[in-house]
Amino acid sequence: MRIEVRPDVCVGAGQCVLAADRFFDQGENDGLVVLLHAEPSPAETAEVLRAVDGCPAGAITLRDI
Repeated sequence: MRIEVRPDVCVGAGQCVLAADRFFDQGENDGLVVLLHAEPSPAETAEVLRAVDGCPAGAITLRDI
């Protein structure tokens, strides 16, 4: 699996950081999503899915690679 983010769609709500802070952060100046690690292990997928589901703007997707 691979995480993809779209900062141009992000609204800076920070729900991704609350759900999966090992994978996401927020930009210091604009508060928009910053991807820290793009490929979660199978054991980490549920954590990332919580972030995907919690994103109010739909700025995060998880894709098969």
